[in-house]
Amino acid sequence: MEAFKLKTLDDLLADQGDSIELIDGEIVQRPMARMEHGLVQSNAVVELDSLRRKSGPGGWWIVTEVSVHYSMHQCPTHDLAGWRKARLPERPRGVVEIIPDWVCEIVSPGHERKDTLTLFMLLQRHRVPYYWLIWPEDRSLVAWQLDGDAYRTIAALTVADDAPFKQRISPFEELEIDLGYILGA
Repeated sequence: MEAFKLKTLDDLLADQGDSIELIDGEIVQRPMARMEHGLVQSNAVVELDSLRRKSGPGGWWIVTEVSVHYSMHQCPTHDLAGWRKARLPERPRGVVEIIPDWVCEIVSPGHERKDTLTLFMLLQRHRVPYYWLIWPEDRSLVAWQLDGDAYRTIAALTVADDAPFKQRISPFEELEIDLGYILGA
C-alpha cells in the first residue's frame, strides 16, 4: 500500500486541470459554476466597485477567482477576496501569498462543508479579519469578524423578496450594500 502524499503549491501549478484548488493537501475540483453563483459574484463586484476606485471611498483591491497560498498544503481559490490598499499599496500578482483582509465565498450545493467548515477554520487560523458566506438559493448572507483568535458573527441577513435590502456590513461600513441587488433582485 502506497502512503498518501499531501500535495503542495508546486503540485497544484503542475496540474493542467481547470478550476482546481489545493485544500488540506489535496488537489480538488471546484464546483461547476451555476447561474446563481455567477450572478451573485458579478453583482457583488458591481456593488463593491466604488471601493476599488480612486474616486469614492476607494482603498481596496477586490478580485474574483483568486488563489491565495496560505501554507504548504493550502491554496484555495476564493470567489471574492480583498486587500486594503493601506496595507498593500501595490496590487498583488500571480498566486497571492499575502493574507486577505476580507474573503467572500458563494456556497454551492454539495460543497457546503468546504465553505462553512474547512475554509472557515483555515481563514480563522490564518487570521483573515472578515469572512462572508452567501447562499444564493436561501437568499442569505452571514458575515464574521475575527475577534481575538475566533470569528464572531457580525451579520446574519436574509432577503425575503426582490426588493432592495440595504445594509452596512463590515469591513465596508462606508457603503450601504444592497444585498437584494447582489442576490439578483
